[in-house]
Amino acid sequence: MNFVDLQGVSLRYGEDDDGTLALHRTSLQVGDGEFVAVVGPSGCGKSTLMKVVTGLWPPTVGAVLVSGRAVAGPLSIVGMAFQNPTLLPWRTTLDNVMLPLEIVQPHAARLKRERAAYEAKARDLLSLVGLKGFENHYPWQLSGGMQQRASLCRALIHDPSLLMLDEPFASLDMFTREELWFALQDLWIARKPTVILVTHDLREAALLSDRVLVMSARPGRVIAERAVDLPRPRTLDMTYQPYSVALVHELREHISSARAAPTGSIPT
Repeated sequence: MNFVDLQGVSLRYGEDDDGTLALHRTSLQVGDGEFVAVVGPSGCGKSTLMKVVTGLWPPTVGAVLVSGRAVAGPLSIVGMAFQNPTLLPWRTTLDNVMLPLEIVQPHAARLKRERAAYEAKARDLLSLVGLKGFENHYPWQLSGGMQQRASLCRALIHDPSLLMLDEPFASLDMFTREELWFALQDLWIARKPTVILVTHDLREAALLSDRVLVMSARPGRVIAERAVDLPRPRTLDMTYQPYSVALVHELREHISSARAAPTGSIPT
């Protein structure tokens, strides 16, 4: 069953033909519980794709369906994490993680009377990503990697069916990034949400995903896809094995070809 289904989606920023065409006739499907990575050259519309899927920006043309329903506005079943963790500086780690529960229904209506159970759930998530003992720390007391771990927990606290990740590890050093790959893998295995990960890191895409989609230069569309045939749970050593190395080179070739295409050209 397809959980996310984009059918011939185009999106133009601006109200006339002089606006920027960010996506053009983009179609893709993501299965229920599937982990999909989206890669492509800078400016290809990867982040725009996230806005369309989550209902933050309506498509100019085409249809977007999530869980079998047409997307007509922002979705409450989505958890999101970005390159910057954006934790609120006046809230502790635990309170930052619990923030969506104050906003998203039906959790907001239940939070007051079921707070103890929700706090236990937040603590369990923090423990799963190695932040046990840091629940009462403020963001300025955490490293960048620790803040991003907390951000992932915040994205999952309300049990979203769909997890959208926009380059969540791009600002981190290589070693921290690799640690967080496996924190994310553990979270996904434990919860099994449908995941769309936007990334520039081809090793990251190959290691974490079930399938990698490659987008063209702007206006973006999916020009290639590749299933990842690696057993789970995956390990860092797998990124150095011939299969993974060859996959990364193949993805790089697709992106190099996409970058060579004239930006702004509209395919027929």
